[in-house]
Amino acid sequence: MLRRLTSSLILISAALLTACSSAPPKPNVDFDSDHNFTLDKKIAFYALSGGVTGNNPTQLTDFQKDRIDTALARALETKGFQVVDSAKDADLLISWHLNTQEKQDIRTTSSPNYGMSVGYSRYNRYAMYSCYSCFDTDVRVTEYTQGTFIVDMIDPEPNRSVWRSVTQSKLKGESLKDQAAIDRAAMVVLGGFPPGAVSTAN
Repeated sequence: MLRRLTSSLILISAALLTACSSAPPKPNVDFDSDHNFTLDKKIAFYALSGGVTGNNPTQLTDFQKDRIDTALARALETKGFQVVDSAKDADLLISWHLNTQEKQDIRTTSSPNYGMSVGYSRYNRYAMYSCYSCFDTDVRVTEYTQGTFIVDMIDPEPNRSVWRSVTQSKLKGESLKDQAAIDRAAMVVLGGFPPGAVSTAN
């Protein structure tokens, strides 16, 4: 009975972890409440956009950066903004930055371990089953790269950020190869732009 209960709990936990890991990370959004976003119609990319930092920075190629730029531009156009080439024609400048950190995920799991033996017990003199090692402990260490993706909307006149979105997730080797996946991620990151907008990201 105990083993059945333990197996059921493990299956339920695995299902919950799978569900959580498959959901897109929700960004943390903040903005300057004094800025009037209703006047912003045209957006260009900031000249210094696309930086990568961290304790083990992932070196992005030009075409990988282009995929991210394309995804962000598509997300903005979906929201009704015009993406222009020249910063001089833009009401806002979009800039993104990626910070990568090497992390360790340490997980400890315990499972009941019952053995058969003849033992002495105060209440059961000759107990056939005794717990000589009640739990087996398994420690697993997984190394991974955590990516923090930061998007800023910059007001070009004072040259200061007026909106920011920050999201964190584990980076996978195939993360930057699938344009459709990057497009979906861009919709999530820009889900709160402009402030008060209803997110259409799935």
